[in-house]
Formats: sequence, C-alpha cells, structure tokens
Amino acid sequence: MVPKADSTPSETPDLFFEKRAIRRGATIVAGVDEVGRGPLAGPVVVAAVILNRRKIPEGIRDSKVLTANARESLYEQLMKSATVSVVTAPPAVIGEINILHASLWAMRQAVLGLSLRPDHLLVDGNVVPTGLPCKAEAVVDGDAYSLSIAAASIIAKVTRDRIMIDLDRRCPGYGFAQHKGYGTPEHQAALSRLGPSVHHRRSFEPIRILYEAATQYLG
Repeated sequence: MVPKADSTPSETPDLFFEKRAIRRGATIVAGVDEVGRGPLAGPVVVAAVILNRRKIPEGIRDSKVLTANARESLYEQLMKSATVSVVTAPPAVIGEINILHASLWAMRQAVLGLSLRPDHLLVDGNVVPTGLPCKAEAVVDGDAYSLSIAAASIIAKVTRDRIMIDLDRRCPGYGFAQHKGYGTPEHQAALSRLGPSVHHRRSFEPIRILYEAATQYLG
C-alpha cells in the first residue's frame, strides 16, 4: 500500500488517515499497533488508542525511533489525555495459535476493551483482524504515518519493556531487561547456559530445539 496515494507523505506522523476516515463518515478513529512479534521470550503486546484531538502530545513518533526517556514521557502524557486499551498475549497463547494469530487476537481484544466505541480503525501492517466491531484499514508502516498508530506503538512498547524488566527481576540470568527477549548473542549465550524459562516461546525454533533436546536427554 502506498501510504498516501492522494497526498505527499510527511516526514513525521500526522492525522492524514484519521481526517480521511472522518471525511468518509467516521466520528471516532482508533489506532492499533503491536510490539514484540519477533522476540524469543515474553508476550506480544497490543495497544489501541483514540487520541484526544485537543490534547495531542508533542513529539509522537514511531516508538522505534524514540529514546527510552522520550517514550516514557509520551506514554505518561498519552495515558492522561487519550483513550487507551492494552492487551498482552503470553507465550502460552503464542504457542497455541502461533504469533500471527496471537497478535490478531490481541488486536481484536484491545479494540473491544476501549471505553469509547470507535467506528473506524487504523491498524499497523497489512492484515486486519477478523471479528472487529467496526470498519478497519491496514496501513503499512502506519506508525511512521499515522499519529494514532504511532501513539499505540508507544503505549505497546513501553508496556512491553516494563513487563520484560519485571521478568528480569523475577527470572534473573537471561538479561531480559537489556535485550527485551530478542535473540541477541547475550540472550543466546544465556539460553545455552540456563536453558529456556517458562517465559520463552516454545514454538519459536531456537527454543523448540532446546526443549526437544532437553526432553530427549531426560528420556
């Protein structure tokens, strides 16, 4: 999808998609984004956000291009000014229905959890979940173009980082606070040394191989 077929893309996220949806009849537009599809451990986290058009914090960007301090500050501002819903899909759910379907399930649940009922959704990526309560459109690289999706990416990223920092305290040795569950060399070394924890995704190949090896060793 071309991000803005009838306009010139801006250098930062804006309200192009939101305003277009309103011109077409929508009244309440929500942005939806997920964080954590790639890591070997921890949940995938989805946020749905309805911005308060009168109180949009300055500096909203794709969470990946912001510093940790900037994300934290924007998170706090958004939690005070916007309508937010967050849902996590833990490793057990990911293992049962796979990472794609776990992400789509969490997206649907996050939308259903909003205290305001949106009538249009902007979903980051190229797949829209089924079973949504209103119209939705997929926006490829949406966190770079839509303020609502970028806001959702910030909420999801900060939430997941906090979860992984807490897991690091409760399950030390793996370095979750540093790599957030991604397959870094340090994480791989910890897995070789300690084996996988209950917070690792057994369906992901590196972890699955370790579990199979442990099962064969134990007989």
